[in-house]
Amino acid sequence: MTTISRNIIPAIIGLAIVVALLIVATATASMWLPKAQQILGMQAEAKTEEEHDEHAGHDHGHAGHSEATSVELSANGLKNIDFKPVTIELGTYMRRITVPAMVVERPGRTQMNISAPLTGVITKIFAVEGSSVDSGSPLFELRLTHEDLVTAQSNLIRTSEALDVVNRELARLQGLAEGVIAGKRILEQEYEKQKLEASLRAERQSLLLHGLDEEQVVQIMQTKTLLERLVIRAPEHVQDAESCKETHSFHVQSLPTRVGQQVQAGELLGVIADHCELYIEGRAFEGDAMRLREAANQHWNISASLLVSGKEADRVDDLQVLYLADHIDPQSRAFRFFIALPNEIVSERMLPNGQQFIEWRFKPGQRMDLHVPVEKWEDEIVVPVDAIVEEGAEKYVYQQNGDHFDRVPVHVKYRDQSNVVIANDGSLFPGDVIAARGAYEMHLTLKNQSGGGIDPHAGHNH
Repeated sequence: MTTISRNIIPAIIGLAIVVALLIVATATASMWLPKAQQILGMQAEAKTEEEHDEHAGHDHGHAGHSEATSVELSANGLKNIDFKPVTIELGTYMRRITVPAMVVERPGRTQMNISAPLTGVITKIFAVEGSSVDSGSPLFELRLTHEDLVTAQSNLIRTSEALDVVNRELARLQGLAEGVIAGKRILEQEYEKQKLEASLRAERQSLLLHGLDEEQVVQIMQTKTLLERLVIRAPEHVQDAESCKETHSFHVQSLPTRVGQQVQAGELLGVIADHCELYIEGRAFEGDAMRLREAANQHWNISASLLVSGKEADRVDDLQVLYLADHIDPQSRAFRFFIALPNEIVSERMLPNGQQFIEWRFKPGQRMDLHVPVEKWEDEIVVPVDAIVEEGAEKYVYQQNGDHFDRVPVHVKYRDQSNVVIANDGSLFPGDVIAARGAYEMHLTLKNQSGGGIDPHAGHNH
């Protein structure tokens, strides 16, 4: 065998082995190829992690936070979400119950009936229903037809003139020379004067009881003419409330009379109202009576929310329980209590003819919710309800950390319509700043940037 033949044989054998190995490898590829790919992938991932570790602590310049739980917003982005911060601090929280209520008028104080003091015919009505009138403003004019009043005025004029005659006679007698006229004549005139003065006083009082005022009586005596017409004016205010010290107007509620109508003494002419202070009538369950009594005894402040179409339209704070009813409604089993409600004028309009119309902030019949404190908690973390984002069983706040916001899980101990009490368990500390408004939008941004699906109901309570 030649030398070439000896060299070719091993090469052929090696090639045959390689071909055989390739055939075997191809036949068993489903067994060893996935494992080989997994090993290569793990090696590549380890290399990537080594490169990432070289940049650890330099994630976009934000040390100590994770992209999965942190969000960064621009200045315009914060404006777009109406961002508002709040600083965490320990404070007092008043746990409250909410009870339905209604604005009502003060019994015996708000409404005033204007009655006819004398019998007569209405000749003028100065007021307009719905308008406002000041104290002393004219309301009605009556043409007097009361027979007793006419007689009383006639007697007053007759007595007044008789007294004038006696006074003149006494002046004449006293001016004569001494001894010409006996003292007995002067003494008789003085006795007559005393009797006329007594009658005059009685007749003046009679006219005052009929409804005339002192000025009108003096006018009758001076002019010696009967009073034919009487002007009825708005009364003075009864200043019995702290919120009613400033000058304000009456509201003309009703005018059930008309010009030309014959009215008797004491007959109703109209109704005016003073709305400078009203009451809030609350209705609580019988079991809440003790809590309300405690709130009244402790002088805890109560808040009231004005409801329009079931939503809060206005709110007033720092109210106090005025008094509790002395009985429980036998039908509804509701327990009534009352709160003084200071009022204020929000609109005022004057017509060219002098008529004035005003609108008060609160009106009888408006529905309210009363938030009554029943328990006092000290050293609690209290934040606005908008600061909490809910996702299933988890509750989060967004804490400001430099130029970004970190999502922080918290435990909610209690919540009401406006505030949430967070457990002081180390998740937040006094001095931390969180988003009081805009937290929900931050949560959506975080979910979006992490590629997770956005729950349209996340952070909302139904």
